Amino acid sequence: MAKAPENFAETVKEVRQQLGLSQEELAHELGVSFSTINRWENSKTVPFKLARRQFEAFCVRMKEQGKLKHD
Repeated sequence: MAKAPENFAETVKEVRQQLGLSQEELAHELGVSFSTINRWENSKTVPFKLARRQFEAFCVRMKEQGKLKHD
């Protein structure tokens, strides 16, 4: 199974809420299904490396655009 940071589920949920996105909208932005986001947020699964990179790149873009606060 792919490994992700311990707080990945919390991070996904926090990012989504900061951006005011639904799970469906975040899924669309990342090119994954709604159920994937739901499973990530509920710690049912962790993303594979490619999906983690997509999420990280998305967060960087949102920070650059001033839509997401910096850590």
